[in-house]
Amino acid sequence: MMGRWLSVVCGASAGLGPAVLDAMAALGDPVVGVASPRSDPEKLAALRPDVQWLRADLADPDAVEALWRTIDDLGEVRRLVNLTGGFAGGRVIETSPRVVREMLRVNLETAWWSSREAARRMTALGGGTIVNVGSVAGVELRGGAAAYAVSKAALHALTEVLSDELRSAGVGVNAVAPGTIDTPANRAWMRPADLAKAVSPQRVAEAIVSFCKPSPFVTGQVVQVV
Repeated sequence: MMGRWLSVVCGASAGLGPAVLDAMAALGDPVVGVASPRSDPEKLAALRPDVQWLRADLADPDAVEALWRTIDDLGEVRRLVNLTGGFAGGRVIETSPRVVREMLRVNLETAWWSSREAARRMTALGGGTIVNVGSVAGVELRGGAAAYAVSKAALHALTEVLSDELRSAGVGVNAVAPGTIDTPANRAWMRPADLAKAVSPQRVAEAIVSFCKPSPFVTGQVVQVV
């Protein structure tokens, strides 16, 4: 159904996902939520019945191309939010090649392939918004979670490079860089003291949506949310 504007949220079923879906739905356009291929379709539908759910391996460029061909049948995407990510700790000297590859896969490549597909379409439409979710760890770049920090810094760099490439097409590309987020997954393994200053998912969602509302053109920003 061409002519229908859509918001796409990748990595929408966990962590920040529910809060971002709430905030994006409030903008008034239909929302497409993208989840892992391992996700249970019935559970996704129960999580948010008003969202059009799709499943794909967002680190696989071929799967992402197929995903966006499906999205094309639903409407024209004006907003993309990339939430997919993961965390692993460890210093450089103790981090395995497997962990380095996994952090780059989930924190950089997932956003790269989805942003590539969105950029192609938004350029043709003459405008749009892409928002990536980075991390304070990718801004401050301290030791202790080396692969995670470097992969998030790379995501911030992708944001700025893509912003420069798409500025003339009227496509804004920005990132929010939250500190520790108060999610169920973080509560399960972090000490209460470590969560004392955690930011709420709703606050991060508000920052994301601030880049998606009609406003003066803003692009190339990496905004910390703490």
